[in-house]
Amino acid sequence: MGGVEDEEPATKRMKLSSEQLRGLSNGSSFIEPIFGSSSDLMARPLSSEGDEGVVGTKGVIKRVEFVRIIAKALYSLGYKKSSAHLEEESGIHLQSSVVNLFMQQILDGNWDESVATLRKIGLLDEHIVKSASFLILEQKFFELLDAEKVMDALKTLRTEIAPLCINNSRVRELSSCMVAPSQCILVGSRSQDTVRSKSRSKLLEELQKLLPPTVMIPERRLEHLVEQALILQRDACIFHNSSDKEMSLYADHQCGRDQIPSRTLQILQEHSDEIWFLQFSHNGKYLASSSNDRSAIIWEVDVNGEVSLKHRLCGHQKPVATVSWSPDDHELLTCGVEENVRRWDVSSGECLQVYEKAGLGLVSCGWLPDGKRIFSGVNDKSISMWHIDGRELECWKGQRTLRISDLEITNDGKQIISICRESAILLLDREAKVERLIEEDQTITSFSLSRDNRFLLVNLLNQEIHLWNIEGDLKLIAKYKCHKRTRFVIRSCLGGLAQAFVASGSEDSQVYVWHRVSGELIEALPGHSGAVNCVSWNPVNPHMLASASDDRTIRIWGLNELTMKRKDQHINGVHYCNGGT
Repeated sequence: MGGVEDEEPATKRMKLSSEQLRGLSNGSSFIEPIFGSSSDLMARPLSSEGDEGVVGTKGVIKRVEFVRIIAKALYSLGYKKSSAHLEEESGIHLQSSVVNLFMQQILDGNWDESVATLRKIGLLDEHIVKSASFLILEQKFFELLDAEKVMDALKTLRTEIAPLCINNSRVRELSSCMVAPSQCILVGSRSQDTVRSKSRSKLLEELQKLLPPTVMIPERRLEHLVEQALILQRDACIFHNSSDKEMSLYADHQCGRDQIPSRTLQILQEHSDEIWFLQFSHNGKYLASSSNDRSAIIWEVDVNGEVSLKHRLCGHQKPVATVSWSPDDHELLTCGVEENVRRWDVSSGECLQVYEKAGLGLVSCGWLPDGKRIFSGVNDKSISMWHIDGRELECWKGQRTLRISDLEITNDGKQIISICRESAILLLDREAKVERLIEEDQTITSFSLSRDNRFLLVNLLNQEIHLWNIEGDLKLIAKYKCHKRTRFVIRSCLGGLAQAFVASGSEDSQVYVWHRVSGELIEALPGHSGAVNCVSWNPVNPHMLASASDDRTIRIWGLNELTMKRKDQHINGVHYCNGGT
């Protein structure tokens, strides 16, 4: 690409029988009938809770907890008999009799009895007891209003809810229901029986979240633990680049290197000079490239992943530095080097508009999310905003951008990001009029914004790539090394599944790929015969990577196990490869 001098870089509420309750939160589980004297209702340790036994090889899983969570999962999955057999055989009960009684009283609408039973569970935190009592009495209040027992509801509010002395703002909201009953719909009451029956189940779910898990095991606890284990395994796998649906419980997860695109599948040879920039469209169906040959090319990606030329875009009088896809991928911007910006129709290849400023050159371009306005950096260090019809709408002057500069706009359209000094990147909030700066110790040559707008990847003159988290406070979180850069602008990108990888070009003719979180270098891909100026990862297909080089070619990289139907053929400027280089 063009040289860069070192000093200037470029659930239900219903009455249930006593048998119908075990799983509680889904409103359709069952419990055993509750019998016995009143002394049986007092909370006491579950029959096996004194068991110090553990399971597993590490000695960290308590047997009682393990069995209770399995029993809970079986009930939640609908295997009620199996869960009951597990409780009987193990002697470990899912819940104590006092908790079972409490749950049944909630579903039966025995509010005063349930509040009394709540205090027999043995909770040590009085705030939790009061908060749970508040939820129960609030439900009682609403049901009395629904039954048009207004004075009883008022009595509940004054003599039971208010004396708890918590959540005063909510008490005021409940008071408003006495003055304007229609307000109850907004606050939380419902008049239809079917909806009320659901609200008791909802109350149980809320109580479950409030009470300690040792009293009432959270719903889907086992699923949560298993998912957590899988996610930890996935995140520890530096090669993970395929759908999580392919993960299995039968074995520990570990992807192989073959999940990284590392084989040249195609070589695109339509440009007649160095290729400086390329970028996949948001939908992954197109690829655009720009070249020192003063043209840009729109390539089409078919359903099989093969890339072919769609349109050659001519009209610039100078080399084409960058391209930018519209939010809907129907149009494309191209920017000549200190020249003008052109807008093209992707379907027809027609030039729709030229944007230029008399006596000045444009150096970068980008779209606002509405697709009706664009931005461009200008070589007088300003940034201009244009309507797509060609009218300049606004201009931010001052040290906003450099002569050789990248330009990005966040997906919400609020922030413009540009290189404002050799070693600083400006994040301009155009609505709040707030400026933030990323300051580096080295000269910045290029940068790339992640699709989720959380990260900024910054290429530096000293052959390092820095990853900044730009959510909230600006923070440098990772550095990547090994690629070569001495003279040219070299560009990098985030990509792969969940943008878990960093890819970069390099002056040694290779494409470098790192794991984003660990910083570990995964691949150095040979094949090009000139400096690799730019790389782009297909945002839809994590197994497709493209690279552009001074050797006038674009390489399309894919997985090693893929085999192409066409081998060693030249068709319409495309060389179909049989692997390797």
